Amino acid sequence: MTAEALESLFRETLAAVPLVAILRGIRPEEVEVIGAALVESGIRLIEVPLNSPDPFNSISRLVKRFGEAALIGAGTVIQPDDVLELAEIGAGLVISPHTDCAVIEATRRAGLISLPGIATPSEAFDAIAAGAHALKLFPMEMIGIGGMKAMKAVLPPDMPLIAVGGVGAANLASLRNAGCAGFGLGSSLYKPGMNAGAVRAAAEACLAVLAEG
Repeated sequence: MTAEALESLFRETLAAVPLVAILRGIRPEEVEVIGAALVESGIRLIEVPLNSPDPFNSISRLVKRFGEAALIGAGTVIQPDDVLELAEIGAGLVISPHTDCAVIEATRRAGLISLPGIATPSEAFDAIAAGAHALKLFPMEMIGIGGMKAMKAVLPPDMPLIAVGGVGAANLASLRNAGCAGFGLGSSLYKPGMNAGAVRAAAEACLAVLAEG
């Protein structure tokens, strides 16, 4: 897939189901079962943070099993070299907790989707200049809706903002109404040791909130 086609697919997927599943701490031996629960519930954006056990193995398994149905990638990407390994195993998303222009530029060169973390307008504009496809507002608990609205007022109107950190079914509606284009679901969706049924129920609860309009 070309970089342009991947970007179009990302934007279409985010618009259709604006939830990113964050599977921090997941193990390779359970990732396909949890992935199936997510995909069957309707979630189409999935990340495995690189500080999880054997993350590249988990990501590779997800890509092989669900790559036709979902965009799979990595979170907590802090080294440009990790981008090359992600490209080799077929990942599409490169998500970071911070703004590192070297990581963003490596992601663009690899033809993948760059979602760096930002918490200030300066970080946001640095990330955009380096080529970010969307901005991860992190940690959202610290930024708050007021901070997000202030940044959104000066950022390019077509730059998607994805709220991450303390996001779940209880605050999805308020975040969406404030202007967030996407929502990263971490511990509200998955914690190590959760079974597939519990993950599916959490995913469906969030999807139900979005369906209410």
